[in-house]
Amino acid sequence: MSAKHVITVVACATTVLAARVAGQGQIWLPAACDIKPGNPLVDHGMQSLRDAAGTKFADQRTKDLKDAERNLTQAVTTGKQEKNPAAWYYLGRYYLTTDDAVGADSALAKALTLAPTCKDDIALYRRQAWVPVFNAGVQAWQAGVTDSAIRSFRRANQVYKSEPMGFIYIANLFITVAEPDSAARHTPDSLKYRADSTLYATRMDSAAKYFRLAVPAAADPKYAKERRDALFNVARVYHSIKRYDEAVAAYREYLAVPAYANDAQALASLSGLLMMHPEKRDSALALDNQIVAHSTAASVDELFGAAQAIVAVVPQSPDTAVMNVQCAKAAKKRTPALTARQIAARCVPVSADTMRKFHASADTLYHLATVLYDTVLNRNPYHRDALYNLAGISYLIGDTGRVLPLAQRLYEVDPMNRTTLTKVAGGWQLRGKKDSVLYYLQIADSLPMEINVTQFTTSEKGAEVEAQATNLRAKADSLTLKFEFLDAKGTVLSSKSQALRLAPNANQSFKVKADTATGIAAWRYRRS
Repeated sequence: MSAKHVITVVACATTVLAARVAGQGQIWLPAACDIKPGNPLVDHGMQSLRDAAGTKFADQRTKDLKDAERNLTQAVTTGKQEKNPAAWYYLGRYYLTTDDAVGADSALAKALTLAPTCKDDIALYRRQAWVPVFNAGVQAWQAGVTDSAIRSFRRANQVYKSEPMGFIYIANLFITVAEPDSAARHTPDSLKYRADSTLYATRMDSAAKYFRLAVPAAADPKYAKERRDALFNVARVYHSIKRYDEAVAAYREYLAVPAYANDAQALASLSGLLMMHPEKRDSALALDNQIVAHSTAASVDELFGAAQAIVAVVPQSPDTAVMNVQCAKAAKKRTPALTARQIAARCVPVSADTMRKFHASADTLYHLATVLYDTVLNRNPYHRDALYNLAGISYLIGDTGRVLPLAQRLYEVDPMNRTTLTKVAGGWQLRGKKDSVLYYLQIADSLPMEINVTQFTTSEKGAEVEAQATNLRAKADSLTLKFEFLDAKGTVLSSKSQALRLAPNANQSFKVKADTATGIAAWRYRRS
């Protein structure tokens, strides 16, 4: 995940949080909960902290802090005040003042155990110390200093654990360090696995660890999305590094939460992992059927992702030609030698049975994916990748009557792409229209440039298409494209022109942004 998508510098929300706990001329604030020093050592320690907060002189502040440490440490060691919550409370505040996250965490944890009524007050000081360290991590991330960012987030997380963003940011940093080209919200195919890299696996382990720590840190309902994403990403990280048993357990843990029980992406991912084991095929199919049954509650992106995950586990079609050759070779070695008819009688049924078993497995999955792609297209008829994938699957499962209509709809969206034109030509070939096949193949061969849309993103701020133009000719060329941004009904909400000029056999990446901020669901373009 790139820093620009996730980083938000934390601002303190109250006057209290705007001040440091002690020192640097800030106002001293006594405990807001009902605890009293009750001991001379603790009282002297508290008074020294207060004096350190009020002085303007650095040397006096240093002396006061040393006095506070000496008195408070003595109180909880030899002073028999280890059961006094005030001793630990003020010792924790001393550690916060001196930026000792480990000491502060330990002392304040003991204070909270002894004085549960101080929970809010202790949380206030923990968060107050967390803010500047967290923001230092954000600034290091923005500056590209990953190691410093990780160190800052670790220190921040040590002193305050009741907000998830510190854990989520450090998890994403570990993924960035492990695989710079990866991006999250993580998908198994976006996090490349390096089987020979122990360091990579270690960093991804750390990412999973911090995503898991973010879950309890997001207990406040206002962090419901962060909690959900963090728990989901634990499974995704394990999935990405092929630790499948742990991924299965994490997906099951995620789906066990009632609010997430019908998450299409999680169900499809878990199904894919179970499909790797023949004895679990029925369980996997049950999950896929659950996705279909609850498709109305899923978003278009979730349904598309689930369809992709289902297609990804379709077994590879067996090469029956190779099987027949191998079978024939084996049969010829028999004694007495078999005739050609006997060899055929022996080998053909074997390959036929193999194909029957393949289709029994593959077609079931393809049909489930088809239902999901159809649902996507019912909601968003101009979804380019759903049109492309459904056309391909329709051909594979023998529903050839759908191929051409889908390919023609695809052509309306993405007309200057050679894979689009191949799909249209293939659709006409199924209809036996050779002239039409030749026409679209000629269009593909004569394209001045090929357009590949690589990414389409929508947000509250609008929509953006990222694409690449490739000059297919041995001479410079130019053209202008008109991109249209559509709502789910196909209404044009915004349009933008993009001028392109490319040298021979050159590439050019470009972005086109919509003017309208809301309602955009799809794109299409044409040559102006």
